[in-house]
Amino acid sequence: MSKSDPAFLARLNRESLEAEKAFIGNIAGRLGRSAVSPAPVHPFRGAPDFWTSYELGREERIARFSDAWQAVGGFAERVSSFSELPEVIASILKAQNAESTIRQNLPELEQLKLDGCLPEMKHHVWEGSDPEGSLRICERASAGIALADYAVAYTGTIVAASSAQKGRSVTLLPNILLAIVPADRMYTRLGEAMSRIATVRAERFPAGVHFISGPSRSSDIENDLTIGVHGPGVAYALIVG
Repeated sequence: MSKSDPAFLARLNRESLEAEKAFIGNIAGRLGRSAVSPAPVHPFRGAPDFWTSYELGREERIARFSDAWQAVGGFAERVSSFSELPEVIASILKAQNAESTIRQNLPELEQLKLDGCLPEMKHHVWEGSDPEGSLRICERASAGIALADYAVAYTGTIVAASSAQKGRSVTLLPNILLAIVPADRMYTRLGEAMSRIATVRAERFPAGVHFISGPSRSSDIENDLTIGVHGPGVAYALIVG
């Protein structure tokens, strides 16, 4: 008999349920409890109404984000326009003794023209046609420059979705992260960013959606807090606008 036969599959399902019932019954018996109990009632689904209506003003969002980002060791700086970014980025990279950069392949970042203001450094662009080569560059680059897709004020989180032009390694491998956050992409709650991600059609859905809340922090080895193990150890959020 073919294993795709409905009767065969129904028998397998029945046997599986019986085995599960016996297994749970054995545990319940050892605990002195009944194996049969009604499913718990879930009167509430999703976030409560008061939270879905919670909203901060524009300047409140920026202030809240900056405080949360800096509370975990990140650096937050307000920049009035994209035209001022090259000077700000150059100052940061020089202070951090950076030797090279790699950025996402986006028009907004192309206009930074870092070759002109930092000719002494090597500057690279993520190439979707050669992801392996770009990955090797990310491993050696001092700083990764990325444009945030969204930012969340309440948690101090940057959301970065990957694509052919935005390799995830740009935000993960260099020791210094320069995240450029347009002020109009900042929302109060994480759910606001999540709902926008959920609207992306399946064929265009990113392979990776990363939530970055400051520099990498790990304390799962002997409870010893270590910075920069699973990502950048130095993280800047440059809020533009």
